[in-house]
Amino acid sequence: MAEKLGVYIHIPFCKSKCAYCDFYSLADHGEWRARYVQALQAHMDETAPQARNEQVDTVYFGGGTPTLLGAKALCQLLAHVKKRFQVSREAEVTVEANPDSVDLKTLKRLRRGGFNRLSLGMQSARDEELAAVGRPHDFAQVRQAVEWARRAKFRNLSLDLIYGLPGQTMESWRETLEAAVELGPEHISGYGLKVEEGTALGERVAAGEVLPDEDFQADAYLYMVEFLEGKGYEQYEISNFSKPGFQSRHNLKYWLMKPYLGFGPGAHSDFGNRRFSFVRDLEGYIRGVEEGTRLLDEDQIVPHSERASEYLMLRLRTTLGIEEWEYRREYYMDFEALTPLLIQYERQGWIRRQEGRWRLTPEGFLRSNQLIGQLLERQERATLPATLRYLRRTQE
Repeated sequence: MAEKLGVYIHIPFCKSKCAYCDFYSLADHGEWRARYVQALQAHMDETAPQARNEQVDTVYFGGGTPTLLGAKALCQLLAHVKKRFQVSREAEVTVEANPDSVDLKTLKRLRRGGFNRLSLGMQSARDEELAAVGRPHDFAQVRQAVEWARRAKFRNLSLDLIYGLPGQTMESWRETLEAAVELGPEHISGYGLKVEEGTALGERVAAGEVLPDEDFQADAYLYMVEFLEGKGYEQYEISNFSKPGFQSRHNLKYWLMKPYLGFGPGAHSDFGNRRFSFVRDLEGYIRGVEEGTRLLDEDQIVPHSERASEYLMLRLRTTLGIEEWEYRREYYMDFEALTPLLIQYERQGWIRRQEGRWRLTPEGFLRSNQLIGQLLERQERATLPATLRYLRRTQE
């Protein structure tokens, strides 16, 4: 039976660019919006026949700030997705928003139009921390947006938070977590601030601005895990927590290596054993659709061995973890090469074995890049001799 498909629609428009953001997004560009909606629909028309036998069970509108496009255009795009793809009646349909980009009328229209999950960028409960990274809202607007979302009958609400913001302390981080939980969302995402090259924050740090250090981020992360668990939020991925039954089904597709199709500049897809992405250029994307010129930025067929590496890298981001016979069965790989390293991690308290699965602990998640990198190196060293043995046999 074929895996169910996810569809991602990228809406790159923003009111202003946040200081830390390196996603493909553009401030303003209002004159392009109507033409962009037409290009997205045309691109779906062209692509949908390749997925005629696939059922879509998640649709995600991300950005940017999708709600800047307006409820009418978003509902038009969702209706087109449903027209061109086989969308399940029980599909999870998410739209991202900033608190200042919605009102009650907009949210009611989105809910009537078929959106059933709202992801709000709260980030902090302290107005000075929001201002320090150029967020276009204050915390009062977060509270108001949540109230409106509930009045519009959104029963699946997610809040995004950031730790490591300029001027943030453990006291203010605790305040943010407490304020978020008091708002009663079904889902919370908590991300450590990353300073990316080419962003306004990156330039500020290069000029000498000092941010909370790695020790602070580690303490903030471990506190968040413990605090949210105590409030009934189950951790299911490094940065994601939910009430039972409210995991982000769309984002799980990425971590569990399920197929998805993306539309829009910079959008990525993993479909038909191909991984591809589109140009990070709004005008170039629109022209590519309208004129049939180059749209792809990257395109590759994914080798089976690379899928095995992805399995280790992505599953260990989740609390599901990895399992020996799942690995052997799906990728024909020798798990024994990894076991000594996993046992070493277990002794350090970075991973635990439960019901035959290896799962990173919160302390392990903090070191996940390092630990997963070591496992991938061990996998590569084990694979090379096996490949050489196979080549020798074929040449005898």
